[in-house]
Amino acid sequence: MSPIGQTLVAKDEIAQGSPVGRLKRRADFLRVAGARRKWAAPGLILQVSPQPERNPAEPGPAFPIRVGFTASRKVGNAVMRNRARRRLKAIVAELVGRHAKPGHDLVLIARTATCDCPFEDLKRDLLQSLKRTKAAA
Repeated sequence: MSPIGQTLVAKDEIAQGSPVGRLKRRADFLRVAGARRKWAAPGLILQVSPQPERNPAEPGPAFPIRVGFTASRKVGNAVMRNRARRRLKAIVAELVGRHAKPGHDLVLIARTATCDCPFEDLKRDLLQSLKRTKAAA
């Protein structure tokens, strides 16, 4: 990577706050759901869990905040579920790095209103959910 590209990445990380990783394994989603810290807003459901202690021998980078996304078939067909997940990813990219407390795993669950409600309402729902689950920085 060129020095220019490295500079851009570094500026983006500073502007966004903490780097955000992804939850991908089913066991991680179940662990977060088992913590029983959640808040349901009209546009989304947020589940929060403190991150487990990380094994230093485990491969891959350690992220202070990790986020998972899910949308069940209740949300709609595949097009609607993908649209809902894309909208959730967009608000996470914009807000979570700056407003979430490091050391937490977050799972955002799409609701039927996720596709239809205005983007500003989704952002407000996420910020309110972070505060209610005590995951706000």
